[in-house]
Amino acid sequence: MNQLFRTSIASLAIFVSACDAEDRKPANTPKPAAKDTTVKTEDLSKLSKEELAKKLDPEAYRVCIMGGTERPFANKYWNNHDEGIYVDVISGKPLFASTTKFDSRSGWPAFFDPIDKAEIIEKTDYEIGYKRTEVVAKSSGAHLGHVFDDGFDYATGKATPNGMRYCINSAALKFVAKDKLKEAGLEKYAHLFEGKSKKEGGK
Repeated sequence: MNQLFRTSIASLAIFVSACDAEDRKPANTPKPAAKDTTVKTEDLSKLSKEELAKKLDPEAYRVCIMGGTERPFANKYWNNHDEGIYVDVISGKPLFASTTKFDSRSGWPAFFDPIDKAEIIEKTDYEIGYKRTEVVAKSSGAHLGHVFDDGFDYATGKATPNGMRYCINSAALKFVAKDKLKEAGLEKYAHLFEGKSKKEGGK
């Protein structure tokens, strides 16, 4: 019975650790990224929580508003390799680009730099018993994930250019493909993909 109790506690600790998990092995059968059927972004940042609950899907609401964490290796964008922009699912503000996305083997989308650091707020978080840095979207107040200084790209076998890892929930993001930027009104970000297709450390 004691052995069973210890096993249960250990399993719970692994789940709660979420983005800070030590074991970063991919699932046996990676899921392809779900393709968004709509390109236009919408600013929902002025809506009440009650209104957002009607507009967002349940997982996005749980993550962004309730501060939840989605399951690793079972979310939309962890294994998305398409070029494009990731915007805030609530405000539509561009947050990250595929040029800074890398293979962290965490099971969540990982980026080494945001598009605009002014759009990112960092908060100290002790939710799981020790200090972490939570990442929140400035315009919408949405919980995005956490940022760590252990950035390592397993695809290149090198540390990320700045050593950072923004571990972000897919549910907090909407992906806009590079060839859809103009249609989405985001053509001014097309320059991010000029020249080299990916920055060093990008995925």
